[in-house]
Amino acid sequence: MAFNIVLIEPEIPNNTGNIGRLALATGSQLHLVRPFGFELNDKRLKRAGLDYWQHLSVSIYENTDDFFNLYSDKEMVYFSSHGDKNHWSIDYNDHLFLIFGKESVGLSEEITEMHSDKLYKIPLYSEHIRSLNLANAVGIVIYEGLRQLANH
Repeated sequence: MAFNIVLIEPEIPNNTGNIGRLALATGSQLHLVRPFGFELNDKRLKRAGLDYWQHLSVSIYENTDDFFNLYSDKEMVYFSSHGDKNHWSIDYNDHLFLIFGKESVGLSEEITEMHSDKLYKIPLYSEHIRSLNLANAVGIVIYEGLRQLANH
């Protein structure tokens, strides 16, 4: 069981480091799409990923066009607070691509409009917050997917 975690234009090195650690723990592949809000040698990225980063399977792309052109034939789902469907309703399968946007604004409007039929959200039960921390959101989605796969 493995997923593809895709971070489009991540901005916070600690989140990316934590997500890298999560990817390794779950046997997932991490895909990072530039531009980044940090350098890959940022000590905060390495600290959050601890000494696991060297074992991680990570691919880096110069921009969204490069990424989407390379994987246009793959099954993908997209995450946004603007999604209409909850992440529980995804039909998780091995090698599914899970697409997350940058911390400050999420996925671009172009991406969310183009893939509105595959746009999901994690439900929030308070009107006082607009979104979850990116690393937490990825963790929630990955482990829901693993739970579903284990029950098939």
